[in-house]
Order: sequence, then C-alpha cells, then structure tokens
Amino acid sequence: MRDPHEPERTCVGCRGKAPKRSLLRLAVDSDGRVAVDPTGRQPGRGAYLHRDRSCVDAALAHGALVRALGAGAAPPDPAARLRQEIEGELHA
Repeated sequence: MRDPHEPERTCVGCRGKAPKRSLLRLAVDSDGRVAVDPTGRQPGRGAYLHRDRSCVDAALAHGALVRALGAGAAPPDPAARLRQEIEGELHA
C-alpha cells in the first residue's frame, strides 16, 4: 500500500504516476539550462521521468519534455548532451 503522505508525480514519457522519489527530475535553472536534478530540490520548473530508457525516448521523441519544462518550441538543450546526462542516471 502506498504511503498517503508521499507525493506522486506523473512521468512525462509514459504519463504513468509514481512516487516522487522513484522518478528522475529534470529542472530548468534561471539561465534556461536543463539538467538532471539528483536531489529533486533545485529551484526552477521541473519534469519527472521514470528511470527507464523507453520513457526517456518517448519524452524526447514526442516533445513532451519540452512542453513540460515550458521551453516553448525550441529544444531545451542539445538533445545529445541531455540524453547522455539522463542515461547516466538510469538503472542498468
């Protein structure tokens, strides 16, 4: 049974809900740079992803990550750098 005090977030890749601590948070800082937020507490707009390659692929391919981060029509950062940083945080 889920702890009623643990917040849930929605994965932007698959739209599935999960406890906040089990998801990977990406945040936009004040300079507009997108980066992985390992602590989940950095200031700025954030988006959550399951630590699963299929969710990462879906979020990047369908533009869901850009929409969730409020980055407008332009990609938030070079996709190759962002993908590499995200994949460094994925479960093996």
